[in-house]
Amino acid sequence: MTKIGFILGTVFSLTLLAGSAGAHFGMVIPSDNMVMPSDPRSVSVTLSFSHPFELVGMEMEKPEAFFVVANGQNTDLRGNLEQTTTMGHTAWKTDYPLKRPGIYVFVMEPEPYWEPAEDSFIVHYTKAVVTAFGDDDGWDREIGLKTEIVPLSKPFGLYAGNVFQGIVKLNGKAVPHGEVEVEYYNQNREAAAPTDYMITQTIKADKNGVFTYAAPRAGWWGFAALNTADYKLDYQGQKKDVELGAVLWVKFEEWK
Repeated sequence: MTKIGFILGTVFSLTLLAGSAGAHFGMVIPSDNMVMPSDPRSVSVTLSFSHPFELVGMEMEKPEAFFVVANGQNTDLRGNLEQTTTMGHTAWKTDYPLKRPGIYVFVMEPEPYWEPAEDSFIVHYTKAVVTAFGDDDGWDREIGLKTEIVPLSKPFGLYAGNVFQGIVKLNGKAVPHGEVEVEYYNQNREAAAPTDYMITQTIKADKNGVFTYAAPRAGWWGFAALNTADYKLDYQGQKKDVELGAVLWVKFEEWK
């Protein structure tokens, strides 16, 4: 092989790997998503920005906003966050008491993350839903974020293999034919992808913004619907695009 051929082959291989490796995901992971009367009356919630399948973390500044929506109220939790470490990088956590039955939606808006490889900023509006003490009304509530995934299936009480559906929204409107990236949180390093192409799976929503996915394995799965913002942010004197991610984390249970 000529020197030029070797260089071109190396560049091609690196490009292939970069294009098929795991995606970025904002992560909001509660210690429990279905709290029963006999369970502890609080949950621990961890926030990070990571490649969840490969367990590769990234540094995360304290979020711009972090709150919980429950019983018709929004409660600011940003001041409760404590710095921690996830996947070897800065992350954030808090414990939240569950005082009443109901649906608790934890929502994070991070500081914009500059990604040199994409020449753009990344902002992932990230949600996770916890149901407590037998009351599950309101699991499909739209929070009103800049972009979000509104569940059409309950985002809890799912077995591995069940179908999950959601609708992608941007500025309150459904996004037709939008791409949704799906990735497994490989917490125990038990899962292995046959190839890099299968670390992150990509599906498309239909004309009404609705996507469908059947998780093949129990555990936490992240759904990230990506769109380009209608504004730009400054980076070293230049205006750069902003990737807006609507991220929802859903846990599937093992069928026994």
